[in-house]
Amino acid sequence: MAKLTVRDLDLKNKNILMRVDFNVPQDENLKISDDSRIRATLPTIKYILEKGAKKLILMSHLGRPDGKVVEKYSLKPVAKRLTQLLGQPVRMLDDCIGDKIKNEINNSEEKVVLLENLRFHAEEEKNDPGFARQLASLGDLFVNDAFGTAHRGHASTEGVTRYLKSVAGFLLEKEIKYLGEALKNPARPFMVILGGAKVSDKIGVILNLLPKSDAILIGGGMAYTFLKAEGKEIGNSKLEKEKLDLAKQILDKAKAKNIKIILPIDNVVVEKIEENAKIDIVGENIPEGKIAVDIGPKTVELFKNTLKRARIIVWNGPLGIFEMDAFAKGSKEIAKFIATLKATTIIGGGDTAAAISKFNLEDKMTHISTGGGASLEFLEGKVLPGIAALTEK
Repeated sequence: MAKLTVRDLDLKNKNILMRVDFNVPQDENLKISDDSRIRATLPTIKYILEKGAKKLILMSHLGRPDGKVVEKYSLKPVAKRLTQLLGQPVRMLDDCIGDKIKNEINNSEEKVVLLENLRFHAEEEKNDPGFARQLASLGDLFVNDAFGTAHRGHASTEGVTRYLKSVAGFLLEKEIKYLGEALKNPARPFMVILGGAKVSDKIGVILNLLPKSDAILIGGGMAYTFLKAEGKEIGNSKLEKEKLDLAKQILDKAKAKNIKIILPIDNVVVEKIEENAKIDIVGENIPEGKIAVDIGPKTVELFKNTLKRARIIVWNGPLGIFEMDAFAKGSKEIAKFIATLKATTIIGGGDTAAAISKFNLEDKMTHISTGGGASLEFLEGKVLPGIAALTEK
């Protein structure tokens, strides 16, 4: 990797400022419902402490408080959970900048300090230089381990790098390694599974990966715009009318370059999207009044037959409405199948990661990205400001 990592620094007796992604889901009682983002940063946190850092100052956002103090977006529950996971106390502060905060850090008996939600200040998302300078003044070195926000040029991801030597943590390094290798020089056959609701979310990914891949398998709501572009009937299934021409162009381009785009050949359909809906399985053409909610069994077999030769698989977007058990079968079958392959399996964040977690297959995948939007933009070939700003090796 061309960027410095936390391994390249002498951390002894230094105050380390570290950007983490603790934007975790919580229930209505503000109890953390999934702590995987906190767990994902533990290797970097433990390494910094083992190497004798004086203080480790963690900073994150949570939710969208839009530059105001909103109590339900406080990071207090995160500090509590991190204390349990680390097995040592974490000092929770009530703000993230100012002399008071600086003094509290310096006088804190706890080695690990968590700043309050960065987005309680509007300057964070505006990448305000003064705000970034105040954050940077808290540390001697900056470590970014928040891939989930690396696509944002904010004060805590890009701004602080102008004032401190800046390196990648282990999690960020891992993301760059797996996603970067898949994009730069993938082992062949290289196959891509794309799903999710909208074609518009994935256009950049398709256009960037089309020339690099041996096959692109498309499911989820986005498949029906492509099927419609092929002249198939899609009933009341998801359709982005304004993207039909583009879908047609992509299909033609793939054909001309001899790259397979594989679409569903059968579909699970319902009249109404509800858990106990009556399910039918139909072929490529979907009857009027029916809505496709998952790929059918023949498509599952077709996808498996294609994927079994792959050496690298990148998967971004579920193949059906996986949140409802009745419509999760396609995604589950494909997930279970690729878990048995020798291929490198890279799961793009967000809903795909949630699906893999639901099926209890996290430890069977090579890499599960912690960033939804960030992994999408990376796969589109875009430059991520939070990564670009790190110090070169």
